[in-house]
Amino acid sequence: MRLRNKGTTLLELTLTVGLLSVVMAMALPAFSSYTHHARANRAIGEISRISMEIYRWRANHGDGSYPVSLAKAGIAAEHDPWGNAYAYLRIADAPRSAIRTDRQRRSLNTDFDLYSLGPDGRTAAALDAETAADDIVRAGDGAYVGVAAQF
Repeated sequence: MRLRNKGTTLLELTLTVGLLSVVMAMALPAFSSYTHHARANRAIGEISRISMEIYRWRANHGDGSYPVSLAKAGIAAEHDPWGNAYAYLRIADAPRSAIRTDRQRRSLNTDFDLYSLGPDGRTAAALDAETAADDIVRAGDGAYVGVAAQF
């Protein structure tokens, strides 16, 4: 009687690699979606926290104005989960063209604008622009913080 070789055949190896490829093809999109949502949620939390720090700064400075920049408010240069610096704009002294607007061209905020450029690192003043759809925005003077396309 012959003893069977205990090694792996080429057919077994090909089937294993094929099966792993199928499993990876199903798992990668789910993982990518999960990481995108996790990063968006982190940016939402950070924008909310920075907004609170801006309000705290305003309360501690008697003139009632908002800081000119995040650095003037003592907020370190922070970056969003995609590596871009958070954008801040004090509405009181901003040119009209720099103020971000919703789909009806109304200003998103009356106090200050704070947002992330999102995964693509690009934006536009109007939220209905394609480059602004993935931005994480603060709107309604802080009543909404989330993805621009959902506002």
